[in-house]
Amino acid sequence: MSGVKAIYHDAILSEHQGNPLIEALPPKRSWEEVMAVFSNYPDYAEDIADHPSPLVRDEYLNRIEELRQPLTDYEACFRAIERAIKKGYSAKNPLSPTTAQYLHYLVDERPDVAPRTGFFQPKGDGLTLIGESGVGKTSMLEQVLGYFPSIIEHESYKGQPLALRKQVVWIKVDCPSNSSVRDLCEEILASLDLALDREKTKPAGTIGALVRQLEQCIKSSFLGMLVIDEMQNLQFKRTGGENNLLKFLHRLVNKLGVPLFFVANPPFDLTLIKELKAARRAESGYHHTMSVLGKESASWNAFIDQLWNYQWTNVYTELTQDLNEALHRLSVGNIDMASRTYREAQRLVIGCADERITVSTLEAGNAVACGLSRQTNEVNELKTVVALPSGKQRRIKKVDTPSQVFAVDKTGDITKPQHPEFTSRLIELLGAVDIGDRIKDPDVFQQAGESKDPIRFLRQQKLMLDDPLTELL
Repeated sequence: MSGVKAIYHDAILSEHQGNPLIEALPPKRSWEEVMAVFSNYPDYAEDIADHPSPLVRDEYLNRIEELRQPLTDYEACFRAIERAIKKGYSAKNPLSPTTAQYLHYLVDERPDVAPRTGFFQPKGDGLTLIGESGVGKTSMLEQVLGYFPSIIEHESYKGQPLALRKQVVWIKVDCPSNSSVRDLCEEILASLDLALDREKTKPAGTIGALVRQLEQCIKSSFLGMLVIDEMQNLQFKRTGGENNLLKFLHRLVNKLGVPLFFVANPPFDLTLIKELKAARRAESGYHHTMSVLGKESASWNAFIDQLWNYQWTNVYTELTQDLNEALHRLSVGNIDMASRTYREAQRLVIGCADERITVSTLEAGNAVACGLSRQTNEVNELKTVVALPSGKQRRIKKVDTPSQVFAVDKTGDITKPQHPEFTSRLIELLGAVDIGDRIKDPDVFQQAGESKDPIRFLRQQKLMLDDPLTELL
């Protein structure tokens, strides 16, 4: 993993001044400047919308995936991470005798004699971000963490040589599904090896030795923050493995002063409340529950305004209230689903005679792009039987077969040609004012339904073809 050369900036707080770990971090900037770094607005290439080749315009739809629009939740998350990293580093100045002792001895085996600057006092915070899959947790974390270089390479600080060569500002790992301390230790070791571009460390044979090995690696790399994703995997059982893992994680905070950032889907918040004695540790630096965007929220409007700019149909469709509401309804406020719905809606109409984007177009695009997500939402929202106080049961929604649960509405837009071979005639019909005069017998199908043999009746009226291909030859 490549790093950046250290560029030192004067720290704001006096207690941070003279600390190369903090002064090598990006300088303090206004939110507007930070937001500009977070943002990614791919080149629209307006002239492509008029390109004669539908395949070329279809290719440009891939740029929608690259759109990054900072939302209102981002600032609090960014500032919390910035504070936590600096707070953790404030106790680990590599030029301090305190840090020299901290580096050379295990936390539980330090000498009784304190250096002139005192014993190491850890300053680690806990941060927690909780939200359902797809609400934007990963996108936010990628953008916020990406603001800080993962690796900073040092040579000398203000003319003074440094024993420190590489500073690992942050790494991100997944919580093991079996809540194993060994698995998590090995995952962290592997991530540090990758970050420092070194050969894979051979894990020690016993848990105790492995934990000590990891502690030394964390110290020597000056790890600024450990982000642990998928914390919902931590489920308490009788094995005790989960408690052991939590004890290990809190040791990193309490003994090594490494800020921990927990990222999880619900119900990890309930796990914290019920099982974590030191729950305050998990929220001492930051706690936020991320949810889907409300239809009237500033975040949704900012996002949809940017998203709608990326339109490569040959006729530009203005964003209306109906289209906005439809896209929010189909995506349930999930920005990932909204992006995919909008992208596939365009893909469906590009190359057709009519490339307008309508509510029906968005619905068709959503069926293509988010079929599985829609099924999941339908299953989650499905309610079957509610027990009433009288002991009777009231059925809210009955499902007879699985197909009813997983049905996907693929109804097309009747204002658009569904078959290329009928395009010219259908477009002509849209503008026709004599539709009534063209229909010779408006109730012919009602007559067929009332007859004893509807099929024979339709054949007699020459409205049913047993071999349609003969008409096309």
